[in-house]
Amino acid sequence: MSNTDPFTAIADPNRRYLLEELRRAPRTVNDLANGLPISRPAVSQHLKALLDCNLVTVTSKGTRRIYSVNPHGFDKLNLWLDQFWS
Repeated sequence: MSNTDPFTAIADPNRRYLLEELRRAPRTVNDLANGLPISRPAVSQHLKALLDCNLVTVTSKGTRRIYSVNPHGFDKLNLWLDQFWS
């Protein structure tokens, strides 16, 4: 997915699941794949889409890549949603 629109990224239920899991704690692809009925490569593709729109970050520890929520990536979403409550 080359689209950087966070609304497009969160439209997918698998990506919303990944965000909910990452909200609880940073995780690896293997950790995240355990809770989904999709392959590890598919989880990686979903994480790439979330990375592209800045909703998650990734850090490397040895050979492991650890994903976590990027709170600043939600600023665009929050600004748009807040207009309805003002």
